Amino acid sequence: MSDTRIPLAGVIGSPIAHSKSPQLHGHWLKTYGIQGYYVPMDVSADDLEQVLETLPKMGFVGVNITVPHKEKVMEFADLVTDRATLIGAANTLTFQKDGKLRADNTDGYGFIENLRQNAPQWNVKSGPAAILGAGGAARAVIASLLEAGVPHIYLSNRTRIRAEALQSEFGKRIEVVEWVQAGNMLEDCVTVVNTTSLGMLGKPPLRVPLDGLRKEALVTDLVYAPLKTRLLAEAEEIGCTTVDGLGMLLHQAVPAFERWFGVRPEVDTATRAAALR
Repeated sequence: MSDTRIPLAGVIGSPIAHSKSPQLHGHWLKTYGIQGYYVPMDVSADDLEQVLETLPKMGFVGVNITVPHKEKVMEFADLVTDRATLIGAANTLTFQKDGKLRADNTDGYGFIENLRQNAPQWNVKSGPAAILGAGGAARAVIASLLEAGVPHIYLSNRTRIRAEALQSEFGKRIEVVEWVQAGNMLEDCVTVVNTTSLGMLGKPPLRVPLDGLRKEALVTDLVYAPLKTRLLAEAEEIGCTTVDGLGMLLHQAVPAFERWFGVRPEVDTATRAAALR
């Protein structure tokens, strides 16, 4: 019998039953023959600190963090990566062997890798980007686009003050556009990103007019339920390259899985099928 502890990982949020991460990580554990487990955990904000202190004692090597805890967990981390600091939130925690808690954010990495895999001809440096929304997801997208070399970002949000806060934080390459004028900012853009929940199942539709959208543009929606949102369907009709949001979820999980289980997994058709199962 082996006395080696079976590595455990999981995802913490509230609610958490909807998460596709257990299916995704479970698929990789099986595919690569790793003896380990990944479990969903519904944890309240009041219990979060105590849970994080307890998990390493139970054999956990790390956890993903989702809403509403992505900002709160930063308070409990001993080490915070530069990109998590820049985004102001963490989605990946690692319980290190020295006892320290490391916080990282891989959302921006997942966003960029999804586009690179599914639209290999896309060139972030070839023109401006338009971003709809100014929440936590928008922060990760903005940070990753700026790092990748986007020349300019037009940013529009239903509540203008939130967009202005991101503009002041990320600098002069960000230009805020009124929500009622959001359709107009698409005219010069080669990259268009919806980071809002508009268009998601059970949410109101995204009503930004797409008349100004260029057929050369790449359009992506972080919403993946449904996989083909109204935005993506209309962009396809115009002739744009479109990328759905599921790939971002898959790619953001890669660095975490590698860190926890020691194998860098591949995002392929089987991975995608496992997440949709």
